[in-house]
Amino acid sequence: MKNTEAVKNEINRSEQHATRDAYGAALLALGKKRNDIVVLDADLSGSTKTASFAKAFPERFFNMGVSEQDLIGTAGGLSLTGKIPFASTFAIFETGRAWEQIRQTLCYSHLNVKLVATHSGITVAEDGASHQAIEDIALMRVLPNMTVIVPADSIETTKAIEAVTDFNGPVYVRLGRAKVPAVMPDAYKFEIGKAYTFHLGKDANIIATGIMVSPSLKAMEILKKQGIDAGVINVSTIKPLDTETILKAAKRSKLIVTVEEHSIIGGLGGAVCEFLSENHQIPVKRMGIRDTFGCSGSSDELMKLYGLTADDIVKTVKQGLE
Repeated sequence: MKNTEAVKNEINRSEQHATRDAYGAALLALGKKRNDIVVLDADLSGSTKTASFAKAFPERFFNMGVSEQDLIGTAGGLSLTGKIPFASTFAIFETGRAWEQIRQTLCYSHLNVKLVATHSGITVAEDGASHQAIEDIALMRVLPNMTVIVPADSIETTKAIEAVTDFNGPVYVRLGRAKVPAVMPDAYKFEIGKAYTFHLGKDANIIATGIMVSPSLKAMEILKKQGIDAGVINVSTIKPLDTETILKAAKRSKLIVTVEEHSIIGGLGGAVCEFLSENHQIPVKRMGIRDTFGCSGSSDELMKLYGLTADDIVKTVKQGLE
């Protein structure tokens, strides 16, 4: 029987992997160990990667069809029987079409349901603006009782899925469609509410989440060659925010730059600014989608178009330090 440790070991650092693939593998491994895990999908199991679980455990898989509200309501009901439901679909549909059910049924009653949404952000790419969720973190973060997690790579996704399985309460895990590099160390231990510091800079600190951790690390190396000591912190849990680590970074440096594949309104940048404005005032530059919709294109083209490359991060840090 393949366990989650075996799944982790299969991750080849020389190759890129989509976080949704890691989710599917982790879910299948956990399903073999725990009979209380059930999975629900809204007719997108091939894309969300819950199909492997469905094939292995058909009696514990429910295809709710194109009916996201029913997806959430049924998941909530199953949680009341002692099951641990994972409810998956695309981020735009899960957080948008079913927001009221998530608020009223899951969060208000503090039900133990795991919302794992794939295809978030602009890297949905050619599907265009109608399928690009760039406001989902804000929609989930504002809800009382909701925990919000955005893994950086496949390694962190696997560990996050394990952690949320043992966590009691509603959780939103945001995953992507595109393949991304592995950035987290093998020995990394994921902990809900705890950020990971790659390096603490004296000049600036880049606070990133999700797939933006990788270009932030590239930016850090470029800045180092130019004599600028910039740090990188992976804030994979956006709620609850690791305020201790953020405060330490702010006190240590002259500038904070937040980077996310999400609107600059209401996401990571908003959360960091809300905290620092009340606790330690310091210049902050927010990088993300600047109050506009996405558009169709390749992932690389869109990251350049919306100013989310490593070179863009370097430019923002240097401008902020001027």
